[in-house]
Amino acid sequence: MTSGSDNILQFLLELDPFDKLPKSMVERLATVASVKYLAKGEHIAFSALCERRHLYIIRKGAIEQRTSLKKLRSRLGEEDQFGFTFLEPIKDSEDGYQAHAIEDSLLYLIPHAYIIEVCHHHPEFKDYFAAAAKTRLHSAVNCIAKKEEKSLFFRTVGELASENITVADCNDSIKKVAQQMCGSQRSSCAVILQQHAIVGIVTDRDMTHQVVSKGIDTSLPIKRVMTPNPIIIKRDDKVIQAISLMLQYNIRCLPVVEGHNVVGLITTTHLVHNHRTQSLFLIEKIKYASSPNALSALKEERAMVFQSLVESGVSAEIQGQVMTMIMDAFTRRLIQLSEQVLGPPPCDYAWMVAGSHARNEVHMLSDQDSALVLSDKASAADRIYFTHLAMQVCNGLDAIGYPLCSGNYMAAAPKWNQPLSRWKEYYSKWIASPEYNRLLSISVFMEVRCIHGNADFVGELQAHMHQTIYGNPRFLKALTRDAIETSPPLGIFNSLVLEIGGEHSNTLNIKKFALNLIIDLARIYSLSAQGSQTGTEERFRYALEKGALSKDSCDSIIEAFRFITQVRLRHQLSQMKQGKIANNNINPDAFSSFERKHLKEAFKIISDLQSVAKLKFT
Repeated sequence: MTSGSDNILQFLLELDPFDKLPKSMVERLATVASVKYLAKGEHIAFSALCERRHLYIIRKGAIEQRTSLKKLRSRLGEEDQFGFTFLEPIKDSEDGYQAHAIEDSLLYLIPHAYIIEVCHHHPEFKDYFAAAAKTRLHSAVNCIAKKEEKSLFFRTVGELASENITVADCNDSIKKVAQQMCGSQRSSCAVILQQHAIVGIVTDRDMTHQVVSKGIDTSLPIKRVMTPNPIIIKRDDKVIQAISLMLQYNIRCLPVVEGHNVVGLITTTHLVHNHRTQSLFLIEKIKYASSPNALSALKEERAMVFQSLVESGVSAEIQGQVMTMIMDAFTRRLIQLSEQVLGPPPCDYAWMVAGSHARNEVHMLSDQDSALVLSDKASAADRIYFTHLAMQVCNGLDAIGYPLCSGNYMAAAPKWNQPLSRWKEYYSKWIASPEYNRLLSISVFMEVRCIHGNADFVGELQAHMHQTIYGNPRFLKALTRDAIETSPPLGIFNSLVLEIGGEHSNTLNIKKFALNLIIDLARIYSLSAQGSQTGTEERFRYALEKGALSKDSCDSIIEAFRFITQVRLRHQLSQMKQGKIANNNINPDAFSSFERKHLKEAFKIISDLQSVAKLKFT
């Protein structure tokens, strides 16, 4: 190997994805790689007539990619790669694409044929070199998960489930089922069948609370005391799915099925024996906490849950759902404790959450976005009661680790503690005249969810909001114009959009310049199809279903959202481990080659969808 190819080898061995290939394969690529120098202003042109195709790797310098219409695609710096598109037949829309050197640049060129050879001998690496950015991002997201593939979260339910489960017919007597549950293979649960279909479930607690304590005649059929339509889980589902279901429905056991057959039972006992999931059941502790101070004492366990989820590599969607259920539980318990102190509420009301909390996307930085929707019969005296209630709950959440909203979008603020009719007036005014301040307010309350009280109030308010939006086409245009004012950072990383001044100077705010843009786009596309969903991914999927978004665009933006969210969450965890206060501001120098490459691809996907939204909706 020559000194030149040796330099290339050392460079590739530390560069994603070559660092994951066998060294012998990387050595082969280093020997066939060529070096190309581009002076500032020179360019490489690609067309359908290209015969010699390469994967280009920037060793030094900076490259700007432009389409045949001179539109900027992206700016690339050291260690970045391009030419993926030309590993597959060139599309007409990419004919004439050019790469311009905006600095004197040194490139390494690996012939197309040898990349194909790598994919042939190591098909697991095919996605790393795919022409579609969404495929490369999907591979990157899975790569993070695979590092912890053997963790408990990724084991199947069947591996942990107990085979000790009673199966009974719905017409069997209560006494007979109880005897079966207490038999030689004691079971804490009985699954009830009717003509071989699961129709109910009975636990040992049910036998105590529903039968013994009430003096029920045990000769009656078990269907009289069973819980109908039980939640079940498949044998091949992952443990994290079982945990999520238990938290969501506040249940202690899940029948495990294979096809139509009941094959076992998984309970909280099976899971809490493992320290990595024990903290996930702090919801049970929250439920029975006797004071706000007792709840505040549980905030360290909340941090443990977050760490377990991030380190286990579960999807950002599951992380958000679990952290949301925990925030829900803290909020509900604080409301209950406050009502015990203040007395029962004087009228009907709903505690409404907004923002990431309403989207089921809670993380360690999620602050409080909340409001109170009161009955239209609420008096001035009633309003005073709810002001005290909201102040106690909001201060309690702050003590637990959910910061007060810096914009004061909280139930404790009088403006957001209003009767239902007043809330309808708010939405009508915001939508009719979406100037900046009003657009900001409706952006906060675009996603709302009731977590305590009269859910019909929030449902009625959501219906009013959507009807008003659909009757005012100007609103979607205004929302789109606001959403595309901020662009993702397409530049090379030493020219990113960085914070200027203050404690976060020269860092990238990944929330402001990436995640918020995706959330805004999800709103726009969902509303354009008259959708009422609140979650980011489900909004994109709904827009696809209704034909408002192409499948390629939908898949691409969801993969971008997942990858950027993972980067954000791992950054937050890293800061927590260092004893720092977690934030959304990342020093670009802290990005690995892996993160830098895929973040740029994600930013490009966001920019492309913004361009489409601008043409389509404004």
